[in-house]
Amino acid sequence: MAAKDVLGKQGEDLAVRYLERQGFTVLSRNWRCRLGEIDVIATRASLLVACEVKTRSGTRLGMPSEAVDSRKSMRIRRVLNAWLRTHRVRWCDIRFDVVSIVAERGRPVALQHLEGVF
Repeated sequence: MAAKDVLGKQGEDLAVRYLERQGFTVLSRNWRCRLGEIDVIATRASLLVACEVKTRSGTRLGMPSEAVDSRKSMRIRRVLNAWLRTHRVRWCDIRFDVVSIVAERGRPVALQHLEGVF
């Protein structure tokens, strides 16, 4: 596994633990279909959250959340619609979040949860 993939998996694991501590139940991780992938799908009460997790080892290229552009957000919307059909979810409140993680060597990991970003 490439270093980038290891960092991404560690970031997703951290994001899932964080969401669970916030009272969410994770329904799916890395759910894929022909349209793409969603990193985390979680629920709390009647709220369903599709969460994109972005992890970087530094900020020289900007904050990880800045990588979620309009093209990426549209893909996530389409994939979530496929997830809803596959799991026969008819109605619920839906929110799209981004968990941004910066894991710089020698520094504490910084996690930022951005709610309702698109």
